[in-house]
Amino acid sequence: MITAETRETHNARWLHALSVYRQRMIERTPLVVAGKLNRMVGLTLEAVGCRAPIGARCVVSISPQKNVEAEVVGFSGERLFLMPTGNIHGLEPGCRVTPLSHGSTVPVGMNLLGRVIDGSGKPLDGKGPVTAAHKVPLTGSIINPLARKPIHEPLDVGVRAINALLTVGRGQRLGLFAGTGVGKSILLGMMTRYTNADVVVVGLIGERGREVNEFVQKILGEAGRRRAVVVASPADYPPLMRLHGAMLATSIAEFFRSEGLNVLLLMDSLSRFAQAQREIALAIDEPPATKGYPPSVFAKIPQLVERAGNGDENSGSITAFYTVLAEGDDTNDPVADAARGILDGHIVLSRALADSGHYPAIDIEASVSRVMTDIVSPKHLAGARRLKQVYSLYQQNRDLISVGAYQRGADPRIDEAIALNPDIMNFLRQNVEDAVDFPRSLNELGQLTGIRN
Repeated sequence: MITAETRETHNARWLHALSVYRQRMIERTPLVVAGKLNRMVGLTLEAVGCRAPIGARCVVSISPQKNVEAEVVGFSGERLFLMPTGNIHGLEPGCRVTPLSHGSTVPVGMNLLGRVIDGSGKPLDGKGPVTAAHKVPLTGSIINPLARKPIHEPLDVGVRAINALLTVGRGQRLGLFAGTGVGKSILLGMMTRYTNADVVVVGLIGERGREVNEFVQKILGEAGRRRAVVVASPADYPPLMRLHGAMLATSIAEFFRSEGLNVLLLMDSLSRFAQAQREIALAIDEPPATKGYPPSVFAKIPQLVERAGNGDENSGSITAFYTVLAEGDDTNDPVADAARGILDGHIVLSRALADSGHYPAIDIEASVSRVMTDIVSPKHLAGARRLKQVYSLYQQNRDLISVGAYQRGADPRIDEAIALNPDIMNFLRQNVEDAVDFPRSLNELGQLTGIRN
């Protein structure tokens, strides 16, 4: 016999179960009805029968036990173009495609310190799942340019040539321009260890997988890992994952900045980020514009770079270094040229210097820091200009000096450049294990030029 109390309990349980079911459906309900996979060209999937906005996530069901996530990167009429984020082995025509109600958000928090994750936020270090208290959009948010704090103080990066001649400001964004095998990764490693920052966020985008473990074990080490987060999307990852790796690293840096911390963001490399976007754009038939790069590439680069820098008065800063691969040692290729116009300075590494055993192979004539004049003392600026003038004068007459065509005494300025050149070259060289702080850099610059602070 069913009593009133039993019926009331049954109804309460039924209503609770219905509430839980509705909540789960709200969280998991697709934006529209599911569609199906129509065809695949290259890495691009084409779905029909469903609708979703650009940037939405979809689940492609290969089997009851295996699903692959993909992101909407374009559309044409009733067709959606998707780019997968994982292994697509086993896909076939007619696979179910279900748009999800949630967009691309990423977990961030203090628990990320010391972790190595991939472009989707999954752990690569074998230390268990990543737990984070906050979720933020992968694309970040636009900062009012008038709300940004100005750059007003220098940042000690531990590299003498940069501290003295290319002084970096806290919150500045610089490019590290170099060809392959010139030592940009070594220079990045030096700055990772020696820079005065609260948190270091490293994005290894599109590089060799071997370099990820080497960077974590050799360059960061145990002490460095405690204050660092590494986001790795190697070259064998899908292009969308490489794109997301750079965006995730920037989102993590933005979170720490919002907590009032000073962040060092190292992105290796911006060129691989641009190449990943080129692969995606060409796969959905976007026409190439400049040397094979579609217009969307040059729209994505400033969207990523402008997220770094200083925040408002109540937040910290993101000082960012982006490596730019100069293909064929051409620093005027489209990506390098676009990056140079957006960044707050550029450091160029010379293959000729690297081949001669000069490390770090910084070409001080071709490099510039656009905020240096605003953050250093007049005497520091005068000393840096004095050293550059003497160095440049020697380089201009190097051929004459090398073949013995120049006679000493013909020009007192050239005589001085010849006399100072060995000391200048020693000043510009630095061993990887040797950290040179900002005061020491200025002191040695003053000794060399005679202009003391």
